[in-house]
Amino acid sequence: MKSVLKFLGNYVKRIDKILLLICVGLSAFDIFLVNTLYENGYVSESTVKTQFYAAVLGIGASLIVGMIDYKLMSKLWFIYAPIALGLQMLLFTSLGMQRDDDIAWLNFGAFTIQPSEILKIAYILTLSTHIFKLGDKLNKLPHFILVCVHGLAPVALIIKQGDAGSALVFLFMFICMLFMAGISWKYIVAAVAAIPPIIYVAWNYIMGEHHKIRFLILFDEELQEAERLDKYLQQYNGKIALGSGQLTGMGFDSDALLKNVPEIYNDFIFSYIGMTLGFIGCMALVIVFASLCLKLLSDASGAQDMLGKLICTGVFSMVLFHCVVNIGMVLSVVPVIGIPLPFISTGGTAMMFTHVAMGLVYSVTTHRDKQKHMFYTEDD
Repeated sequence: MKSVLKFLGNYVKRIDKILLLICVGLSAFDIFLVNTLYENGYVSESTVKTQFYAAVLGIGASLIVGMIDYKLMSKLWFIYAPIALGLQMLLFTSLGMQRDDDIAWLNFGAFTIQPSEILKIAYILTLSTHIFKLGDKLNKLPHFILVCVHGLAPVALIIKQGDAGSALVFLFMFICMLFMAGISWKYIVAAVAAIPPIIYVAWNYIMGEHHKIRFLILFDEELQEAERLDKYLQQYNGKIALGSGQLTGMGFDSDALLKNVPEIYNDFIFSYIGMTLGFIGCMALVIVFASLCLKLLSDASGAQDMLGKLICTGVFSMVLFHCVVNIGMVLSVVPVIGIPLPFISTGGTAMMFTHVAMGLVYSVTTHRDKQKHMFYTEDD
């Protein structure tokens, strides 16, 4: 009993309390928002319950994951990686739900899950393990090619399923983790040189017309006007809703709020925040997310080995990409690609496994000899 209490005491002492507080605070804010969405007729009561249970389970799971040594989780890749990949492959079966132009959800009758959220956790751990084991051999061509196959295979799989947004998240995580590992400048130059032909091929032979319109509509005012009641409806109305709150917002009075923004409770929840809490509320949330990202970078900097640095970098890049692209979609500077706002958009799977991703960072911060931070080291 004493050993258990000692373990828990050390865990409480070492866990990144600031990161935990930010994540719990964002989840609490989300529950509040979703409840007001319910009161204003945007979502059902079941959505509120789903978000609440997902947040509670996610926080609990993150604390449990944080207790497990990340080096042990790294060694157990052969258990969770096949499960995560298997769930993703199930999307090609009758369990896969077709939504618009993608197949991103599994329908198990009583509940649905988005397997790409689970795959992100396995991806961060397995890719970190792969790169860490290579060490100085990373920049040798045969090993680098294998890492690229590892990093890009899930991207190709998810693109095949039509979920371009999630595929880009994986791609961004892959790039950031390579940079953290110290990729050679020769590969960077080659990658930059390959961007124009890749864009040409993607635009002319891979992207569908609906994908192209999402890009073109951002720069063509005539196309915006033509598609204002169709493909541009979401972004157009989202911007109006975002700006309608002006400086301090209209509050949560349902009679004053706009109700014609599609998916305002999901990918466009930032519009709802702008409506109800105004510019001040939006900027406060942006500051919180910036603090979250900086804290993840600080934990990456303070990790005792490259494996821990890579894990923290993977989580950081995932959160950063989601935040920048989601807010960019609402501001009409980025095409709509179905990227939720971490901890805030509705979606039980995303909520739960974003917390689990934070659990990986808790593990890195609690399983090191000394508590290292970006600018100093604590003595135990």
